[in-house]
Amino acid sequence: MSDSNDIENIHRRYTLTLINPSSYYVSLFGSIAIACVISFLCFNNFITNYEIVYHLPAALGALLAIQYIDSRFTRHKEYSKSLHMSFFGNVLWLITIVAGIIGSSMLSIEPALFYVALGMFIFSSFRIGIMTTTLGISMKKACALCFVQPLAMFFALVPISMWSVLYDVQTLSFAVVFLGVAVAWSYITNRTGLPMIKSTHKLLQAYLQSVSQNDPRDMESIILETSMQSDISTSQIRFSTNDDKNDFRMILPDLHPGPFHPVGGSNIPYEIYKSMNSSAMVLHSISDHSLNLPSQQDVQDYLQELSKSRVSKKGMTCTEPVTAQINKAHVVGIRLDETALLFLSLSPHGMEDVPVILKTEIEQMAKNRNFEHALIVDTHNAMGGEISQEDSQDLLTAAKNVLDILITKSNHPLQYGYANSQSMNIQTSDLAGGGIGMLCLAFEQKKYFLCWADANNMENGVREEVIAHLKNHGHELVEMFTSDTHSTTMGVRNRNGYYELGSVTKSERLADWCLTIAKQAEKNIAEGKFEILENNAKVRVMGSGIFEHLSKALDSSLNMTKWFMILCTGIFLISIFLRF
Repeated sequence: MSDSNDIENIHRRYTLTLINPSSYYVSLFGSIAIACVISFLCFNNFITNYEIVYHLPAALGALLAIQYIDSRFTRHKEYSKSLHMSFFGNVLWLITIVAGIIGSSMLSIEPALFYVALGMFIFSSFRIGIMTTTLGISMKKACALCFVQPLAMFFALVPISMWSVLYDVQTLSFAVVFLGVAVAWSYITNRTGLPMIKSTHKLLQAYLQSVSQNDPRDMESIILETSMQSDISTSQIRFSTNDDKNDFRMILPDLHPGPFHPVGGSNIPYEIYKSMNSSAMVLHSISDHSLNLPSQQDVQDYLQELSKSRVSKKGMTCTEPVTAQINKAHVVGIRLDETALLFLSLSPHGMEDVPVILKTEIEQMAKNRNFEHALIVDTHNAMGGEISQEDSQDLLTAAKNVLDILITKSNHPLQYGYANSQSMNIQTSDLAGGGIGMLCLAFEQKKYFLCWADANNMENGVREEVIAHLKNHGHELVEMFTSDTHSTTMGVRNRNGYYELGSVTKSERLADWCLTIAKQAEKNIAEGKFEILENNAKVRVMGSGIFEHLSKALDSSLNMTKWFMILCTGIFLISIFLRF
């Protein structure tokens, strides 16, 4: 499986975390409501002369008290996770009772208190699984704690004269089976990632801790176990006016943002942006998730090395932008003396990361045409799957056409203007800290604009709508691209695991923002010069193996879980009908 496929598979598995309610208040009030329903079912179906006025408040008191007590035993003392565990456990208890009532009604048999006791033990078994997988509680402690809430609620709900149902041979037999299955499931799924992933449960706990508590330390320590040193190159185009003021940079690091906020280099575009005095566009290079920085310390090490960049080329001229369209493939190019800057896109059709082989071939094309350097940008401006062979070939053809035209284009004195959204105080979930930046290149009577957004990809068609809006107002936007930041993954509850630009912000509003910034960039036009800066830094990166191992561990755990769920469902049905 390729690295991009591994990432896609991990994103698919991420959707399972969306089962939890978005707020712990939902779980709190939901568990209270379910406890009330269970009490009323006991009143109507299982217990004669049931004094609900006394039993229900006692059950609710036990529920609320132990929800808090449970949180004190979790690794990070998280009350919300205790509430979620209580909510889903009570749901299972309610399902068991309802199933027993329905079965009794179908066969015209008196409902038995056995189902209340059985549901309590199923609740206990569920707690073993949750405690060991997501709450970081050891197996021994989980087995001791699993009965606390269910038993307390059972004792509160059921009169003392009827507690003997717990000692019934049939009840105890099914209790042992369900508890044994829970222990076996927990033990086996924790080892599905071996030998590379030492504990699948610790991996899950570290992920949840990073997402829910904004604490990446545990996750980064796991990733660092398999990270490796690598030489990372970074190219910059530094624009400045002739008096060396108005410094603006286009930065192309051979790093990939990720893996998810706040772990490692998930916010690396904004970190670079800040280090350049918030006057930069951090472009997406031809790279993949194997080039993620594994920890925030590595981010700081990289930024420190980046400050040591050396100037490899200077100039004062550039060409007008050149565009080539081959089927879905769209390539925009600019020549700065003997350096080619190319933007690759399949918008509005979209694609995953551009494969490195395309970069290699385009660089060779540029070399064959006597370009000293080729900077190639993955625009990341539409959602899509892994790039097809046909689209890859079309991108190569389009890039070749652009390079062929660029070598014949006349040079013009560099005139540029830059502006960004910093002063606009834009706050939206699908746009990260770098906001929106706009570069205006002026050539005699013509002006061309390049737009950058610190975002994780774009909704399909948003680029085209923004371009059309600016064109209608006399501004030619030749390309719009994103940084592919992964800081927009924080707290996201959708299938992708992040907010792509346009998924939260309406395209009309985004287009208005871009037009405002373009007008400001136009006002800032001045004659200038450029420098090409190069940097090589030795830093740790995640490597491709970690994603393959994560993907396989998740697949193995989920496949194992499916079989255990089938087994538990079978046992559950037997427990219902065997009673009859």
